[in-house]
Amino acid sequence: MVFTCTVLCARRDFDKYWKRRRIFQLSAHFEGRKRNCYSVAVRYVHRAFAYTTNSRKLKKKAVRRRWIDRIHAGAAEFGSTYEALITGLGRCHISLNHQTLSNLAV
Repeated sequence: MVFTCTVLCARRDFDKYWKRRRIFQLSAHFEGRKRNCYSVAVRYVHRAFAYTTNSRKLKKKAVRRRWIDRIHAGAAEFGSTYEALITGLGRCHISLNHQTLSNLAV
């Protein structure tokens, strides 16, 4: 690639600097070469993003599981089961979500 002026050439290095700086900021809490070496830091930053994405999904599953456990415990206090409570609410056309039922159980 041929640059016709020095401004375009300088701009390219300038963008490269900020690209690297962003990766180093994201890897600031890592240890060793994962933090200081760009080629290694890029791999570990991408892996951290993948873990973060998976963790968001797992967090939602964990919260829903906690709601179900609370509803189950609340139903057990009155001598019923979770399944019986949910089917009974459905038959009576009571539409409460799991979060609301969990708050009521607490």
